[in-house]
Amino acid sequence: MRCPFCRHADSRVVDSREVDEGQAIRRRRSCSECGRRFTTSETMVLAVVKRSGVTEQFSRDKVVLGVRRACQGRPVDDDALQQLAQRVEESIRAAGVAEIPSHEVGLAILGPLRELDTVAYLRFASVYRSFSSIEDFEKEISDLRQAIADTADLAGSGNGADDA
Repeated sequence: MRCPFCRHADSRVVDSREVDEGQAIRRRRSCSECGRRFTTSETMVLAVVKRSGVTEQFSRDKVVLGVRRACQGRPVDDDALQQLAQRVEESIRAAGVAEIPSHEVGLAILGPLRELDTVAYLRFASVYRSFSSIEDFEKEISDLRQAIADTADLAGSGNGADDA
């Protein structure tokens, strides 16, 4: 690692620490030439393979941008979008692969978006899954209603009250 002060090519690591819940490593270094200290950061590069075969670095900002379009006019704030993007990145990194198809990124977005806002979810799913008819929307809405009913049933059955 080159020293940012004197450009000498040799430095030694003084201290290393994990940051961002183990997603990155921060290293304190000391230049063997000028003796000045500097900090470097190492992160694992997560690559997204697009349908065209082009590979690019994963970007939370691109996730937020895509989801923001689906949330246009909906009561969803930027903090919620940032949290969604973080959840998406964490789920992708949990897969333990360095390259992931863009299709998998879309799948990772659908779950958290469905929890955040059902209308935005339908908008995103309609583009992502290429809905081509009203029947596609009807099926997705039916699936959403069933999921909401199942969630309500689970919440209602877990109250701990005795019926006897």
